[in-house]
Amino acid sequence: MAEINIFSLGGLQEDGKNLYVVEINKRLFILDAGLKYPTAELYGIDMIINDIKFLNENKDRIVGIFLTHAHDDHIGGVYNILKEFRVPVYASKFTMAVLQDRLKEEEFDLEKNKFIVVHSKSALHFKDIEVRFFDVAHNIPDCLGIAIKTEDGYVIYTGNYNFDQNSKINYAHMYRELAIFAKEGVLALMTESLGADSDQNRGTILEFNLRIRNILSQCENRVIITLFSSDILRIQQIIDIAISENKKIAVLGRKTQRLVNQAMQLGYLKCPNECLANLKYIDEKNLNNDKNLVVLVTGERHEPYFMLQRMAKNIDRLIHLEASDTIVILTNPYLGTEKMAARTLDVIYRVTTNVKEFKSNLLPQSSANREEIKQMINILTPKYILPVIGEYRHQYALRIVANCVGYTDEQVILLDNGDIATFQKGEYKGITGDVPIGEIMLDGKAFKDVGDVVMRDRELLAQDGLFMLCANINPRTKTLVAGPEIITKGFVYTNAEGDLHTDVIEIFKKVSIQFLVNKFINWSEYKNTLKQELQHFISKKTKQNPIIIPVLISTDMEATKKSTNKSN
Repeated sequence: MAEINIFSLGGLQEDGKNLYVVEINKRLFILDAGLKYPTAELYGIDMIINDIKFLNENKDRIVGIFLTHAHDDHIGGVYNILKEFRVPVYASKFTMAVLQDRLKEEEFDLEKNKFIVVHSKSALHFKDIEVRFFDVAHNIPDCLGIAIKTEDGYVIYTGNYNFDQNSKINYAHMYRELAIFAKEGVLALMTESLGADSDQNRGTILEFNLRIRNILSQCENRVIITLFSSDILRIQQIIDIAISENKKIAVLGRKTQRLVNQAMQLGYLKCPNECLANLKYIDEKNLNNDKNLVVLVTGERHEPYFMLQRMAKNIDRLIHLEASDTIVILTNPYLGTEKMAARTLDVIYRVTTNVKEFKSNLLPQSSANREEIKQMINILTPKYILPVIGEYRHQYALRIVANCVGYTDEQVILLDNGDIATFQKGEYKGITGDVPIGEIMLDGKAFKDVGDVVMRDRELLAQDGLFMLCANINPRTKTLVAGPEIITKGFVYTNAEGDLHTDVIEIFKKVSIQFLVNKFINWSEYKNTLKQELQHFISKKTKQNPIIIPVLISTDMEATKKSTNKSN
């Protein structure tokens, strides 16, 4: 009988950074490796990935990385692994194409690693372990669930899914495979939980298509539609409808353009080249205001809102909003972007009131809701359920869902990142330990962790601003040549307790006396002492903690004059 451990380095009690590990008889199977987009309080951070110290220390035991689909929260951390060590990667045709394109952007040499394309009929054998796959419906093509066959039954990881019966073939769910797994026996089901607290009646794909068609058929002028770049299914739907209404399509957003091109090359997205508009820089001759134009404004998180604001303010290089334009908002705001989304609507309405905002209940949901989770559980009838892909509230909600179909709390295992759930002889033995976890914050393209000190400085800058004191000191005469000058950015204070500038200058003089009486000036200690004194004073006086930067410039006027005279 097998000893099975299941744990996560990311993806539990959070939205993103999905990376799950199934350990079977000491061999490690990595399921997805994603990133997480930051919330607003993480100033300047572009993405967050998992710390893979554990994987690096155990790389010889890793069988491979198995990917479910091409969204960033599931594949965005693969490069972080491959740049440390080589390990085979298994994914569907489309997922692999997207992944390899991202790796090329990072200048990764694809020849130095194994990339194996799989599909729903694939069966991979690793000694006594078999890994199989099954199609699931989502909003991007070629999504796969993963089934690992052990002596004690299958360990199944669903990835994101739904059961929309109107999905096209590349987005379809395969019930037959699920029934086969159920017949052979499922030990543990790792199922997404993001929609477990949702029982709202959402729009179907057919209803969505009908609403979009009504908008496009009734609009006599340009239509501008916001979409998230990862939503290939919705992009295809809009393209199909636009073509049927004899309209041209323009896709804005570098990332989406690449995804669209890849999907078209692989046959997952169909759009005749003659239907794609090539927008040009706006000038007197090129206004890009063809009445027959449908513009897809795409990006991640806040990007569609940012682009719309630029269009409304006439500073975008491709599109300037006009009163005759119709705006269709298909991007419900992510956590942390709500204010920007509201601000965007306000800016747009100053230009055009032809705004169609699709709320979440009108959009086909990409994640499984309560009833669909019940359906997955009832089809597979697993012995144990492990809620994954979601925050704790989602995981807990999934336990309630499982209770509704006859599962006890003991059969629904709620884990945190790092917790090791152990199964022996087909029975759950509890949480038997933990593995080290952590996260790395990335700023820009550089794959380098932004440390705690940097984040603290950014937080202070955002909250209390900058306080800079500049002075020119003659090191020969030990006298003040110019200044001190005080410069502030984002630092707000009142004069209710006296003149702050005067007090700061007095502190500068007091500190300067200590260091200008010596034969040689210790500039480093001089600056540090001045910084400490100013921090203490300003914090006490204003109850604020700005970033304080003393700038002391060594200036020898006599030496400068001599140098000038020689040059003359």
